[in-house]
Amino acid sequence: MATTSDLRRGMLIRYNGAIHRVIEYQHIAPGNWRAMVRMKLKNFETGKIIEDRVRAGSEIDVVTTQTREAQYLYDDGTSYHFMDNETFDQIALPKEDFEDTMIWMKENDMVTLLLQDDGRVLSVEIPTFVTLRVVEADVAVRGDTSGRVMKRAKVETGAELQVPDFVKEGDLIKIDTRTGEYVERVS
Repeated sequence: MATTSDLRRGMLIRYNGAIHRVIEYQHIAPGNWRAMVRMKLKNFETGKIIEDRVRAGSEIDVVTTQTREAQYLYDDGTSYHFMDNETFDQIALPKEDFEDTMIWMKENDMVTLLLQDDGRVLSVEIPTFVTLRVVEADVAVRGDTSGRVMKRAKVETGAELQVPDFVKEGDLIKIDTRTGEYVERVS
């Protein structure tokens, strides 16, 4: 088992019975007191952020993970289906757990699956930028604006976002999947 001296930012640990990602950690030695480690952790399933202190040198349970490349196959309404590129096994994941991530993906796109040591999928990592076709674009209203005029657009996956006035139906646009924002028009 690892100790607090092995903590690193981004590491997955099991803390209070749940899996957390280490956001920050800091070793503190206050005067005559025992040294402590202050941790800021994000619950992997709920997204809740907690801060806690533990005694320096305490044992921590590091979650062993592995990554696998997979191809997104289809959405059947309740699950997303993927194919493991190494074993060609099909994996079905509940839609409600990964809907925020998968809104930017089309069928046959490549993703990275983060698996726990028991084979359970913890997360689906998608590319930082995707290129999608605009299927519907509102008409922008030039009102009391002093800067860029933005309008609502819908892309081929069904996701909606704000785009500049010059983007029209049929255009290919590059989107930042971390923020869901328009980056540029692709020719």
